[in-house]
Amino acid sequence: MRRERRSPGNPLRMPTLTERIAAGDRRALATLISRIEKHDPEAPAILGALHERTGRAMVVGITGAPGTGKSTLVAALAGAFRRGTAGHPPRTVGILAVDPTSPFSGGAILGDRIRMRDLAGDEGVFIRSMASRGRLGGLSHATDSAVRALDAAGFETILIETVGVGQDEVDIARQTPTVIVVESPGTGDDIQALKAGILEIADILVVNKADMPGADTTFESLCAMLGLGGGEGDGWKTPVMKTTAATGEGVDALAEAIHRHRAYLRESGEGRRRERERAEADLRERLRERLFERWRQSGRMDLAEMARKVAARECSPEEAVEELLK
Repeated sequence: MRRERRSPGNPLRMPTLTERIAAGDRRALATLISRIEKHDPEAPAILGALHERTGRAMVVGITGAPGTGKSTLVAALAGAFRRGTAGHPPRTVGILAVDPTSPFSGGAILGDRIRMRDLAGDEGVFIRSMASRGRLGGLSHATDSAVRALDAAGFETILIETVGVGQDEVDIARQTPTVIVVESPGTGDDIQALKAGILEIADILVVNKADMPGADTTFESLCAMLGLGGGEGDGWKTPVMKTTAATGEGVDALAEAIHRHRAYLRESGEGRRRERERAEADLRERLRERLFERWRQSGRMDLAEMARKVAARECSPEEAVEELLK
C-alpha cells in the first residue's frame, strides 16, 4: 500500500490524507473510515496526527429497540441542526449509522443512501453506514475512530445511530456524551420497557411516533419510571419528550434539549468526567486487543487446537487459559 507522501520542501507536493481531512475533504474522510474498518495498519498513524483537532464536535448517540423509528428521527434531527434552531445557528452534521452485518459480504446490510435519501444532496451532511461485524453492544468496532475522523474533519454535530438490539445496547453510553433512548408505542409490554437497563443510560428519553395510539401511555410510564428512580439530585433531570419524526413534530424541541444537555455537561464539569471515563475505557479495550494480537502473532500455541481440547473435555477453560498464557 502506498504511503502518504511528505515533502515539506516541495511547494507543489500533493497534500497528505491527513491534511486533506483537516481541510474538510469528504473523499479523504471516506477513505480514512474505510481504512479504519479494514484495520489498515496506516490508519492509527493518520488518526494520531489528527487527534489534536478532535474534541470540538457535539456527539450524540441515538439508540433503542428495532421499530422505534431511529433512522427517521436521526434524519429529522440532522435536518433540524442544518436549519438551526432558536438561538443556535445551522451546524454541519456527520451521521454514523451502525447496521447489522451481512453474512455474505461482511458489510452493512442497510445502505446510508437508502435510509436517508433526503439528506444525500446536502454538502453540510456526511452519512456513513458501518457494519456492526457481529459486535454486541450495538456499535461497530470502528465507531469511535470514525467519530474522531469526523470531528477532525470539522463536522460540528455527529449523530450515531446504533443497530437496535435491545437491552444489551449500552456501549453507546461509553462512547457519546449525550445519549438519546427512543421508545415508541406498541413495541412491547410497558412493564418490560420499565425494566430495561437500556433506559438507565438515557440523558434524554423520546417517545417517537407520538401520533400513534398508546403514545400517551408510554409517555406516562416513562415519566413514572424517572420519578421512581429519583433523578440525579441537583444534576441533569432526564426529560421525556414526544416526537413524530415522519412529520417533524417535536424534533426542533429535541434538538434544543440536546443543546441544553451539552451546556450542562460543559458548565457542571460532568462532561470532563465522562470524557476521562471514555478515554480510560477506550485505552483498556485497545490494550486488550493489542495484547491479544501480539499473542496471536507469536505462534506459540494454536487457539483452535486448545478450543478443541476444551470441547472434548480434555481440559477445562481455566486450564486452557493458563496454558495459553505461559
